[in-house]
Amino acid sequence: MTRNKGGWGRVNTSASNLIDQPWIPVAWVKGQSGPPEVGLRDLFVHAREIRTLLVPEAPAHSALLRLLYALTARIAALDEAGPGSWGDRREQVREQGFSEQSIDLPDGRKAGIEGYFGQWSHRFDLFDGDRPWLQDPRLPDQCDRNNTAGVHKLVMSRAAGNNHSWFEHWSHDNPVPLDLSQSALALLTWHYWGDPGGLSRRAVGQVRSHYAKASPLRAALSYHPQCDNLLLTLLAGLTPPDGSVSRHTDLCPWEREDLPDPLKPMPEPQGPCSRLTACSQHALCLVPAPDGEHTADAYITWAYDAERIRPEDDYLIWDITKDGTTSPRLAHSSRSLWRDIDALLLKQLDDAHPVQPKVMDHAFDVSEYLRVRALGFEQDASQAANHQYVDSVTPVLLSRVEEDAPSTERPVRQLRELGELFGHRLEQATKEAWLKYTDDKKNDPGAWLDAVAARYWPSAEDEFWSRFRQLTRSDGAMDTGFDFDAACRAFGRHALDAYEAVTDSVTRTPRGAKAVTKAKAVILAALKDPHKAMQQAVTKSAAKKS
Repeated sequence: MTRNKGGWGRVNTSASNLIDQPWIPVAWVKGQSGPPEVGLRDLFVHAREIRTLLVPEAPAHSALLRLLYALTARIAALDEAGPGSWGDRREQVREQGFSEQSIDLPDGRKAGIEGYFGQWSHRFDLFDGDRPWLQDPRLPDQCDRNNTAGVHKLVMSRAAGNNHSWFEHWSHDNPVPLDLSQSALALLTWHYWGDPGGLSRRAVGQVRSHYAKASPLRAALSYHPQCDNLLLTLLAGLTPPDGSVSRHTDLCPWEREDLPDPLKPMPEPQGPCSRLTACSQHALCLVPAPDGEHTADAYITWAYDAERIRPEDDYLIWDITKDGTTSPRLAHSSRSLWRDIDALLLKQLDDAHPVQPKVMDHAFDVSEYLRVRALGFEQDASQAANHQYVDSVTPVLLSRVEEDAPSTERPVRQLRELGELFGHRLEQATKEAWLKYTDDKKNDPGAWLDAVAARYWPSAEDEFWSRFRQLTRSDGAMDTGFDFDAACRAFGRHALDAYEAVTDSVTRTPRGAKAVTKAKAVILAALKDPHKAMQQAVTKSAAKKS
Protein backbone atom coordinates (compact mmCIF):
# COMPACT_ATOMS: atom_id res chain seq x y z
CA MET A 1 0.00 0.00 0.00
CA THR A 2 1.00 3.60 -0.48
CA ARG A 3 -0.74 6.75 0.60
CA ASN A 4 -2.71 8.17 -2.32
CA LYS A 5 -4.71 11.39 -2.33
CA GLY A 6 -7.72 9.43 -1.20
CA GLY A 7 -5.85 7.58 1.59
CA TRP A 8 -4.23 4.15 1.65
CA GLY A 9 -4.55 1.82 -1.33
CA ARG A 10 -2.84 -1.01 -3.18
CA VAL A 11 -0.51 -0.21 -6.04
CA ASN A 12 -0.27 -2.18 -9.25
CA THR A 13 2.26 -4.78 -8.18
CA SER A 14 2.61 -8.54 -7.76
CA ALA A 15 0.36 -10.01 -5.07
CA SER A 16 3.44 -11.45 -3.34
CA ASN A 17 5.79 -8.45 -3.59
CA LEU A 18 6.90 -7.58 -0.05
CA ILE A 19 7.84 -4.01 -0.89
CA ASP A 20 4.34 -2.76 -1.66
CA GLN A 21 1.94 -5.45 -0.43
CA PRO A 22 0.95 -5.14 3.26
CA TRP A 23 2.38 -7.87 5.49
CA ILE A 24 4.12 -6.24 8.50
CA PRO A 25 1.79 -5.69 11.52
CA VAL A 26 2.34 -2.25 13.09
CA ALA A 27 0.98 0.04 15.80
CA TRP A 28 0.78 3.76 15.10
CA VAL A 29 2.00 6.63 17.26
CA LYS A 30 -0.79 8.23 19.28
CA GLY A 31 -2.56 10.73 17.07
CA GLN A 32 -1.50 8.97 13.86
CA SER A 33 -3.50 6.39 11.94
CA GLY A 34 -2.92 3.92 9.18
CA PRO A 35 -3.60 0.32 8.13
CA PRO A 36 -2.84 -2.55 10.52
CA GLU A 37 -0.25 -3.97 8.10
CA VAL A 38 2.17 -2.22 5.76
CA GLY A 39 4.70 -3.23 3.13
CA LEU A 40 8.39 -2.41 3.36
CA ARG A 41 8.12 0.82 1.38
CA ASP A 42 5.36 2.29 3.54
CA LEU A 43 7.10 1.13 6.70
CA PHE A 44 10.13 3.28 5.90
CA VAL A 45 8.13 6.19 4.48
CA HIS A 46 6.05 6.39 7.66
CA ALA A 47 8.63 5.12 10.17
CA ARG A 48 8.32 8.22 12.35
CA GLU A 49 4.53 7.76 12.53
CA ILE A 50 4.75 4.06 13.46
CA ARG A 51 5.17 3.36 17.16
CA THR A 52 6.29 -0.25 16.99
CA LEU A 53 5.99 -3.58 15.21
CA LEU A 54 3.08 -5.74 16.36
CA VAL A 55 4.50 -9.19 15.67
CA PRO A 56 3.13 -11.55 18.35
CA GLU A 57 5.72 -14.30 17.88
CA ALA A 58 8.97 -13.25 19.58
CA PRO A 59 11.39 -15.08 17.22
CA ALA A 60 9.65 -13.66 14.15
CA HIS A 61 9.80 -10.18 15.70
CA SER A 62 13.54 -10.48 16.34
CA ALA A 63 14.17 -11.85 12.84
CA LEU A 64 12.16 -9.05 11.25
CA LEU A 65 14.09 -6.43 13.23
CA ARG A 66 17.37 -7.82 11.89
CA LEU A 67 16.05 -7.60 8.35
CA LEU A 68 14.90 -4.02 8.94
CA TYR A 69 18.27 -3.04 10.45
CA ALA A 70 20.00 -4.17 7.27
CA LEU A 71 17.49 -2.32 5.08
CA THR A 72 17.88 0.77 7.26
CA ALA A 73 21.64 0.71 6.73
CA ARG A 74 21.17 0.42 2.96
CA ILE A 75 18.44 3.05 2.61
CA ALA A 76 20.25 5.57 4.84
CA ALA A 77 23.69 4.79 3.30
CA LEU A 78 24.92 3.83 6.77
CA ASP A 79 26.26 0.52 5.47
CA GLU A 80 29.82 1.88 5.19
CA ALA A 81 31.91 3.79 7.71
CA GLY A 82 32.46 6.80 5.42
CA PRO A 83 32.30 9.39 4.09
CA GLY A 84 32.65 11.61 7.14
CA SER A 85 31.48 10.62 10.58
CA TRP A 86 29.09 7.66 10.65
CA GLY A 87 27.54 8.96 13.86
CA ASP A 88 26.93 12.42 12.38
CA ARG A 89 25.28 10.87 9.32
CA ARG A 90 23.01 8.77 11.51
CA GLU A 91 22.09 11.88 13.50
CA GLN A 92 21.12 13.61 10.26
CA VAL A 93 18.77 10.74 9.42
CA ARG A 94 17.37 10.94 12.93
CA GLU A 95 16.49 14.59 12.39
CA GLN A 96 15.30 14.43 8.78
CA GLY A 97 13.89 10.90 8.49
CA PHE A 98 14.55 8.43 5.68
CA SER A 99 14.92 10.04 2.28
CA GLU A 100 12.07 9.00 -0.02
CA GLN A 101 14.00 10.05 -3.12
CA SER A 102 16.63 7.97 -4.84
CA ILE A 103 20.22 8.78 -3.83
CA ASP A 104 23.01 7.89 -6.25
CA LEU A 105 26.05 6.48 -4.48
CA PRO A 106 29.59 6.67 -5.95
CA ASP A 107 29.76 2.93 -6.66
CA GLY A 108 26.62 2.65 -8.79
CA ARG A 109 24.40 1.52 -5.94
CA LYS A 110 21.41 3.55 -4.79
CA ALA A 111 20.19 4.63 -1.37
CA GLY A 112 16.96 6.29 -0.32
CA ILE A 113 13.63 4.46 -0.19
CA GLU A 114 12.85 4.77 -3.91
CA GLY A 115 16.45 4.18 -4.92
CA TYR A 116 17.06 1.00 -2.97
CA PHE A 117 13.68 -0.64 -3.49
CA GLY A 118 13.66 0.41 -7.12
CA GLN A 119 17.01 -1.29 -7.66
CA TRP A 120 16.07 -4.53 -5.90
CA SER A 121 12.28 -4.77 -6.32
CA HIS A 122 12.66 -7.91 -8.48
CA ARG A 123 14.28 -9.72 -5.54
CA PHE A 124 11.53 -9.07 -2.97
CA ASP A 125 8.80 -11.24 -4.47
CA LEU A 126 7.95 -14.14 -2.19
CA PHE A 127 6.80 -16.38 -5.06
CA ASP A 128 9.05 -15.21 -7.88
CA GLY A 129 9.80 -18.06 -10.29
CA ASP A 130 13.54 -17.31 -10.65
CA ARG A 131 14.68 -15.77 -7.34
CA PRO A 132 12.00 -15.92 -4.66
CA TRP A 133 12.94 -13.79 -1.66
CA LEU A 134 15.21 -15.58 0.84
CA GLN A 135 14.56 -18.94 -0.84
CA ASP A 136 16.34 -21.48 -3.00
CA PRO A 137 14.31 -22.19 -6.17
CA ARG A 138 16.44 -25.32 -6.85
CA LEU A 139 14.81 -27.29 -4.03
CA PRO A 140 11.83 -28.71 -5.98
CA ASP A 141 14.36 -30.39 -8.30
CA GLN A 142 16.78 -31.40 -5.52
CA CYS A 143 14.23 -32.67 -2.98
CA ASP A 144 11.55 -35.34 -3.04
CA ARG A 145 8.36 -33.67 -4.26
CA ASN A 146 6.32 -36.35 -2.52
CA ASN A 147 7.89 -35.60 0.87
CA THR A 148 7.54 -31.86 1.39
CA ALA A 149 7.46 -30.16 4.79
CA GLY A 150 3.91 -28.82 4.63
CA VAL A 151 2.63 -25.57 6.07
CA HIS A 152 2.30 -26.98 9.60
CA LYS A 153 6.05 -27.61 9.72
CA LEU A 154 6.72 -24.17 8.27
CA VAL A 155 4.79 -22.42 11.09
CA MET A 156 6.56 -23.35 14.32
CA SER A 157 3.53 -22.63 16.51
CA ARG A 158 1.47 -25.25 14.67
CA ALA A 159 1.56 -28.92 15.48
CA ALA A 160 3.83 -30.96 13.20
CA GLY A 161 4.83 -34.56 13.73
CA ASN A 162 4.71 -35.32 17.46
CA ASN A 163 4.89 -31.66 18.54
CA HIS A 164 2.00 -29.99 20.32
CA SER A 165 0.00 -27.10 18.92
CA TRP A 166 0.42 -23.83 20.80
CA PHE A 167 -2.39 -21.49 19.86
CA GLU A 168 -4.95 -23.38 17.78
CA HIS A 169 -5.77 -26.92 16.71
CA TRP A 170 -4.80 -27.83 13.16
CA SER A 171 -5.65 -30.83 11.04
CA HIS A 172 -3.05 -32.48 8.83
CA ASP A 173 -5.88 -33.68 6.65
CA ASN A 174 -7.03 -30.14 5.98
CA PRO A 175 -4.02 -27.77 6.12
CA VAL A 176 -4.85 -24.05 6.14
CA PRO A 177 -2.75 -22.07 3.60
CA LEU A 178 -0.75 -19.11 4.90
CA ASP A 179 -1.37 -15.54 3.82
CA LEU A 180 1.49 -13.25 2.77
CA SER A 181 2.26 -12.01 6.27
CA GLN A 182 2.22 -15.47 7.85
CA SER A 183 4.38 -16.86 5.04
CA ALA A 184 7.06 -14.16 5.22
CA LEU A 185 7.28 -14.23 9.03
CA ALA A 186 7.44 -18.03 9.11
CA LEU A 187 10.20 -17.95 6.51
CA LEU A 188 12.19 -15.47 8.59
CA THR A 189 11.69 -17.52 11.74
CA TRP A 190 13.16 -20.62 10.10
CA HIS A 191 16.21 -18.75 8.84
CA TYR A 192 17.08 -17.48 12.31
CA TRP A 193 15.62 -20.02 14.77
CA GLY A 194 15.14 -23.18 12.71
CA ASP A 195 15.49 -26.76 13.95
CA PRO A 196 18.56 -28.94 13.59
CA GLY A 197 18.19 -32.54 12.52
CA GLY A 198 16.26 -34.41 9.88
CA LEU A 199 14.27 -32.44 7.31
CA SER A 200 13.63 -32.92 3.58
CA ARG A 201 16.29 -35.01 1.82
CA ARG A 202 18.30 -32.89 -0.62
CA ALA A 203 20.52 -34.28 -3.37
CA VAL A 204 23.31 -32.06 -4.72
CA GLY A 205 25.97 -33.77 -6.83
CA GLN A 206 27.13 -36.82 -4.91
CA VAL A 207 25.75 -35.55 -1.61
CA ARG A 208 22.36 -36.82 -0.47
CA SER A 209 21.39 -35.74 3.02
CA HIS A 210 18.38 -34.73 5.08
CA TYR A 211 20.32 -33.33 8.06
CA ALA A 212 20.34 -29.57 8.73
CA LYS A 213 22.35 -27.66 11.31
CA ALA A 214 20.79 -25.32 13.87
CA SER A 215 20.00 -21.78 12.82
CA PRO A 216 22.28 -19.00 14.13
CA LEU A 217 19.95 -17.76 16.90
CA ARG A 218 18.76 -21.19 17.98
CA ALA A 219 17.75 -21.09 21.69
CA ALA A 220 19.30 -17.62 22.20
CA LEU A 221 17.87 -14.45 23.75
CA SER A 222 18.20 -11.34 21.60
CA TYR A 223 18.19 -7.77 22.95
CA HIS A 224 16.89 -4.81 20.95
CA PRO A 225 16.72 -1.08 21.80
CA GLN A 226 13.18 0.26 21.60
CA CYS A 227 12.33 3.96 21.25
CA ASP A 228 9.18 6.05 20.93
CA ASN A 229 8.82 5.47 17.18
CA LEU A 230 10.10 3.02 14.60
CA LEU A 231 12.51 5.49 12.96
CA LEU A 232 14.41 5.89 16.23
CA THR A 233 14.13 2.18 17.04
CA LEU A 234 15.73 1.17 13.74
CA LEU A 235 18.50 3.75 14.01
CA ALA A 236 19.21 2.74 17.62
CA GLY A 237 19.56 -0.85 16.42
CA LEU A 238 22.44 -0.09 14.04
CA THR A 239 26.09 -0.69 14.82
CA PRO A 240 28.80 1.15 12.85
CA PRO A 241 30.62 -0.93 10.23
CA ASP A 242 34.39 -1.26 10.34
CA GLY A 243 36.38 0.93 8.01
CA SER A 244 37.16 -2.04 5.77
CA VAL A 245 33.48 -2.91 5.12
CA SER A 246 32.30 -2.40 1.54
CA ARG A 247 28.71 -2.64 0.33
CA HIS A 248 30.07 -4.51 -2.71
CA THR A 249 31.14 -7.46 -0.55
CA ASP A 250 28.92 -7.12 2.54
CA LEU A 251 25.92 -8.55 0.70
CA CYS A 252 22.42 -9.54 1.72
CA PRO A 253 21.18 -12.80 0.09
CA TRP A 254 18.89 -11.02 -2.39
CA GLU A 255 21.82 -8.85 -3.55
CA ARG A 256 24.00 -11.78 -4.59
CA GLU A 257 24.25 -12.38 -8.29
CA ASP A 258 24.27 -16.17 -7.90
CA LEU A 259 22.73 -18.60 -5.47
CA PRO A 260 25.17 -20.03 -2.90
CA ASP A 261 26.96 -23.32 -3.50
CA PRO A 262 25.50 -25.78 -0.95
CA LEU A 263 28.61 -27.98 -1.13
CA LYS A 264 30.86 -25.18 0.09
CA PRO A 265 30.98 -23.59 3.56
CA MET A 266 28.67 -20.70 4.26
CA PRO A 267 30.31 -17.48 2.99
CA GLU A 268 32.00 -15.66 5.85
CA PRO A 269 30.05 -12.49 6.75
CA GLN A 270 31.84 -9.40 5.49
CA GLY A 271 30.08 -6.78 7.61
CA PRO A 272 26.86 -5.89 9.46
CA CYS A 273 24.44 -6.46 6.56
CA SER A 274 25.63 -9.99 5.79
CA ARG A 275 25.80 -10.83 9.52
CA LEU A 276 22.22 -9.68 9.89
CA THR A 277 20.73 -11.49 6.89
CA ALA A 278 23.05 -14.08 5.35
CA CYS A 279 23.92 -16.61 8.07
CA SER A 280 21.06 -19.10 7.76
CA GLN A 281 21.80 -22.82 7.87
CA HIS A 282 18.50 -23.69 6.20
CA ALA A 283 17.28 -23.62 2.61
CA LEU A 284 13.56 -23.14 2.02
CA CYS A 285 11.26 -22.87 -0.95
CA LEU A 286 7.60 -21.95 -0.55
CA VAL A 287 4.98 -23.48 -2.82
CA PRO A 288 2.33 -20.89 -3.72
CA ALA A 289 -1.37 -21.65 -3.77
CA PRO A 290 -3.18 -21.17 -7.11
CA ASP A 291 -4.24 -17.64 -6.09
CA GLY A 292 -0.60 -16.50 -5.90
CA GLU A 293 -1.23 -14.89 -2.50
CA HIS A 294 -1.05 -17.86 -0.11
CA THR A 295 1.48 -20.59 0.69
CA ALA A 296 0.17 -24.11 0.20
CA ASP A 297 3.34 -26.10 0.96
CA ALA A 298 7.07 -25.75 1.57
CA TYR A 299 10.44 -27.43 1.15
CA ILE A 300 12.76 -27.12 4.18
CA THR A 301 16.23 -28.64 4.17
CA TRP A 302 19.95 -27.98 4.68
CA ALA A 303 21.70 -25.02 3.11
CA TYR A 304 25.38 -25.98 3.48
CA ASP A 305 27.04 -29.37 3.68
CA ALA A 306 29.86 -28.02 5.82
CA GLU A 307 30.62 -27.14 9.42
CA ARG A 308 28.24 -24.63 10.94
CA ILE A 309 29.50 -21.07 11.33
CA ARG A 310 28.09 -19.12 14.25
CA PRO A 311 29.01 -15.51 13.48
CA GLU A 312 29.31 -12.60 15.85
CA ASP A 313 25.98 -11.07 16.77
CA ASP A 314 25.62 -7.54 18.11
CA TYR A 315 22.31 -8.25 19.90
CA LEU A 316 23.27 -11.11 22.22
CA ILE A 317 24.77 -11.21 25.71
CA TRP A 318 27.84 -13.43 25.46
CA ASP A 319 28.57 -15.50 28.55
CA ILE A 320 32.08 -16.74 29.26
CA THR A 321 32.21 -20.54 29.51
CA LYS A 322 34.53 -22.45 31.79
CA ASP A 323 37.05 -23.01 28.98
CA GLY A 324 37.19 -19.29 28.16
CA THR A 325 35.03 -19.40 25.03
CA THR A 326 31.87 -17.37 24.59
CA SER A 327 28.32 -18.61 24.17
CA PRO A 328 25.11 -16.60 23.80
CA ARG A 329 22.83 -16.27 26.80
CA LEU A 330 19.99 -18.69 26.30
CA ALA A 331 16.29 -17.89 26.45
CA HIS A 332 14.42 -19.07 29.54
CA SER A 333 10.77 -18.18 29.81
CA SER A 334 10.95 -18.22 33.61
CA ARG A 335 13.84 -15.71 33.79
CA SER A 336 12.90 -12.02 34.19
CA LEU A 337 14.71 -9.42 32.10
CA TRP A 338 15.89 -7.39 35.11
CA ARG A 339 18.22 -10.25 36.00
CA ASP A 340 20.27 -9.35 32.91
CA ILE A 341 20.27 -5.64 33.63
CA ASP A 342 23.92 -5.20 34.60
CA ALA A 343 25.02 -7.16 31.55
CA LEU A 344 22.94 -4.79 29.40
CA LEU A 345 23.77 -1.49 31.09
CA LEU A 346 27.26 -1.86 32.42
CA LYS A 347 30.58 -2.63 30.81
CA GLN A 348 32.30 -5.98 31.26
CA LEU A 349 34.25 -5.95 34.51
CA ASP A 350 36.63 -8.80 33.74
CA ASP A 351 36.98 -11.98 31.73
CA ALA A 352 34.56 -13.81 34.02
CA HIS A 353 31.67 -11.40 33.47
CA PRO A 354 29.38 -11.48 30.43
CA VAL A 355 30.02 -9.34 27.35
CA GLN A 356 27.45 -6.60 26.75
CA PRO A 357 25.57 -6.65 23.42
CA LYS A 358 27.53 -4.40 21.07
CA VAL A 359 24.38 -2.55 20.06
CA MET A 360 24.18 -1.03 23.55
CA ASP A 361 27.43 0.85 22.90
CA HIS A 362 25.68 2.98 20.28
CA ALA A 363 21.93 2.94 21.03
CA PHE A 364 21.97 5.84 23.50
CA ASP A 365 23.39 8.14 20.83
CA VAL A 366 19.95 8.00 19.21
CA SER A 367 17.84 8.36 22.36
CA GLU A 368 19.00 9.02 25.89
CA TYR A 369 15.98 7.21 27.26
CA LEU A 370 14.94 3.93 25.73
CA ARG A 371 13.66 0.53 26.58
CA VAL A 372 15.37 -2.76 25.86
CA ARG A 373 13.23 -5.54 24.45
CA ALA A 374 14.32 -9.14 24.95
CA LEU A 375 13.08 -11.50 22.25
CA GLY A 376 13.87 -15.17 22.18
CA PHE A 377 12.75 -18.74 21.82
CA GLU A 378 13.24 -21.28 24.58
CA GLN A 379 14.36 -24.27 22.52
CA ASP A 380 16.58 -27.30 22.71
CA ALA A 381 19.80 -26.08 21.10
CA SER A 382 20.71 -29.45 19.59
CA GLN A 383 17.31 -31.07 18.98
CA ALA A 384 14.05 -30.14 17.24
CA ALA A 385 12.24 -29.24 20.46
CA ASN A 386 10.56 -25.85 20.87
CA HIS A 387 9.12 -24.82 24.21
CA GLN A 388 8.13 -21.19 24.72
CA TYR A 389 8.51 -17.68 23.28
CA VAL A 390 10.25 -15.05 25.41
CA ASP A 391 9.19 -11.41 25.02
CA SER A 392 9.77 -8.78 27.71
CA VAL A 393 10.55 -5.05 27.85
CA THR A 394 12.31 -2.95 30.46
CA PRO A 395 10.72 0.29 31.71
CA VAL A 396 11.95 3.58 30.20
CA LEU A 397 14.82 3.74 32.64
CA LEU A 398 17.89 2.75 30.69
CA SER A 399 19.72 5.92 29.74
CA ARG A 400 23.15 7.23 29.03
CA VAL A 401 23.07 8.74 32.50
CA GLU A 402 24.18 5.32 33.77
CA GLU A 403 27.46 5.91 31.93
CA ASP A 404 27.67 9.53 33.09
CA ALA A 405 26.99 8.57 36.71
CA PRO A 406 29.56 5.83 37.44
CA SER A 407 28.56 5.90 41.11
CA THR A 408 25.40 3.98 40.14
CA GLU A 409 27.33 1.06 38.70
CA ARG A 410 27.98 -0.69 42.00
CA PRO A 411 24.41 -0.26 43.34
CA VAL A 412 22.92 -1.59 40.09
CA ARG A 413 25.13 -4.66 40.29
CA GLN A 414 24.41 -5.16 43.98
CA LEU A 415 20.67 -4.83 43.46
CA ARG A 416 20.74 -7.54 40.85
CA GLU A 417 23.08 -9.71 42.94
CA LEU A 418 20.88 -9.41 46.03
CA GLY A 419 17.83 -10.42 44.05
CA GLU A 420 19.68 -13.42 42.63
CA LEU A 421 21.18 -14.32 46.02
CA PHE A 422 17.85 -14.67 47.81
CA GLY A 423 16.29 -16.38 44.81
CA HIS A 424 18.99 -19.05 44.95
CA ARG A 425 18.81 -19.31 48.76
CA LEU A 426 15.04 -19.70 48.52
CA GLU A 427 15.46 -22.54 46.04
CA GLN A 428 18.09 -24.22 48.23
CA ALA A 429 15.96 -23.90 51.38
CA THR A 430 12.89 -25.25 49.62
CA LYS A 431 14.79 -28.30 48.36
CA GLU A 432 16.19 -28.99 51.83
CA ALA A 433 12.80 -28.62 53.51
CA TRP A 434 11.21 -30.99 51.03
CA LEU A 435 13.98 -33.56 51.43
CA LYS A 436 13.87 -33.43 55.24
CA TYR A 437 10.08 -33.66 55.23
CA THR A 438 9.75 -36.52 52.74
CA ASP A 439 13.04 -38.25 53.62
CA ASP A 440 13.15 -39.47 50.02
CA LYS A 441 15.90 -38.26 47.67
CA LYS A 442 14.00 -39.55 44.65
CA ASN A 443 10.89 -37.53 45.49
CA ASP A 444 11.00 -34.50 43.19
CA PRO A 445 10.39 -31.13 44.92
CA GLY A 446 9.32 -29.59 41.60
CA ALA A 447 5.86 -28.55 42.77
CA TRP A 448 7.25 -26.58 45.72
CA LEU A 449 10.04 -25.07 43.61
CA ASP A 450 7.60 -23.87 40.97
CA ALA A 451 5.35 -22.38 43.65
CA VAL A 452 8.08 -20.42 45.47
CA ALA A 453 9.52 -19.18 42.16
CA ALA A 454 6.09 -17.96 41.04
CA ARG A 455 5.80 -15.95 44.27
CA TYR A 456 9.35 -14.68 44.66
CA TRP A 457 10.54 -13.56 41.23
CA PRO A 458 7.66 -11.18 40.37
CA SER A 459 7.92 -9.48 43.76
CA ALA A 460 11.72 -9.34 43.46
CA GLU A 461 11.35 -7.72 40.03
CA ASP A 462 9.06 -5.01 41.46
CA GLU A 463 11.54 -4.45 44.28
CA PHE A 464 14.44 -4.13 41.86
CA TRP A 465 12.76 -1.53 39.63
CA SER A 466 11.46 0.43 42.60
CA ARG A 467 14.94 0.79 44.09
CA PHE A 468 16.52 1.29 40.65
CA ARG A 469 14.30 4.35 40.11
CA GLN A 470 15.30 5.83 43.46
CA LEU A 471 19.04 5.91 42.69
CA THR A 472 20.41 9.46 42.51
CA ARG A 473 21.94 10.14 39.10
CA SER A 474 22.71 13.86 39.26
CA ASP A 475 26.02 15.00 37.79
CA GLY A 476 28.90 14.50 40.16
CA ALA A 477 26.81 12.85 42.86
CA MET A 478 28.86 10.40 44.87
CA ASP A 479 26.00 9.27 47.10
CA THR A 480 23.36 7.46 45.05
CA GLY A 481 21.03 7.07 48.00
CA PHE A 482 21.34 3.28 47.80
CA ASP A 483 20.78 1.54 51.13
CA PHE A 484 22.35 -1.91 50.82
CA ASP A 485 21.05 -3.19 54.17
CA ALA A 486 17.49 -2.06 53.45
CA ALA A 487 17.60 -3.68 50.01
CA CYS A 488 18.92 -6.88 51.56
CA ARG A 489 16.09 -6.96 54.10
CA ALA A 490 13.53 -6.33 51.35
CA PHE A 491 14.70 -9.15 49.10
CA GLY A 492 15.08 -11.42 52.14
CA ARG A 493 11.52 -10.65 53.18
CA HIS A 494 10.23 -11.55 49.71
CA ALA A 495 12.10 -14.86 49.91
CA LEU A 496 10.79 -15.64 53.39
CA ASP A 497 7.22 -14.74 52.41
CA ALA A 498 7.35 -17.10 49.43
CA TYR A 499 8.98 -19.85 51.51
CA GLU A 500 6.48 -19.61 54.35
CA ALA A 501 3.46 -19.46 52.04
CA VAL A 502 4.43 -22.64 50.23
CA THR A 503 5.67 -24.69 53.20
CA ASP A 504 2.95 -23.63 55.66
CA SER A 505 0.74 -26.61 54.85
CA VAL A 506 3.23 -29.10 56.37
CA THR A 507 4.13 -27.14 59.52
CA ARG A 508 1.10 -28.49 61.37
CA THR A 509 2.95 -31.73 62.01
CA PRO A 510 6.09 -31.95 64.18
CA ARG A 511 8.04 -33.53 61.33
CA GLY A 512 7.03 -30.83 58.88
CA ALA A 513 7.59 -27.97 61.31
CA LYS A 514 11.08 -29.23 62.11
CA ALA A 515 12.00 -29.63 58.45
CA VAL A 516 10.71 -26.18 57.47
CA THR A 517 12.29 -24.39 60.42
CA LYS A 518 15.69 -26.00 59.94
CA ALA A 519 15.85 -25.31 56.21
CA LYS A 520 14.75 -21.69 56.71
CA ALA A 521 18.19 -21.08 58.22
CA VAL A 522 19.60 -21.07 54.68
CA ILE A 523 17.70 -17.83 53.95
CA LEU A 524 18.28 -16.35 57.42
CA ALA A 525 22.05 -16.86 57.10
CA ALA A 526 22.08 -14.70 53.96
CA LEU A 527 20.06 -12.03 55.78
CA LYS A 528 22.49 -12.05 58.70
CA ASP A 529 25.65 -11.74 56.58
CA PRO A 530 24.79 -10.96 52.94
CA HIS A 531 28.36 -10.05 51.99
CA LYS A 532 29.61 -13.46 53.07
CA ALA A 533 26.71 -15.16 51.25
CA MET A 534 27.43 -13.21 48.06
CA GLN A 535 31.10 -14.16 48.23
CA GLN A 536 30.17 -17.80 48.71
CA ALA A 537 28.00 -17.58 45.60
CA VAL A 538 30.88 -16.11 43.59
CA THR A 539 33.28 -18.80 44.82
CA LYS A 540 30.79 -21.54 43.99
CA SER A 541 30.26 -20.15 40.50
CA ALA A 542 34.03 -19.94 39.90
CA ALA A 543 34.45 -23.54 41.06
CA LYS A 544 31.89 -24.68 38.50
CA LYS A 545 33.82 -22.96 35.70
CA SER A 546 37.21 -24.37 36.70
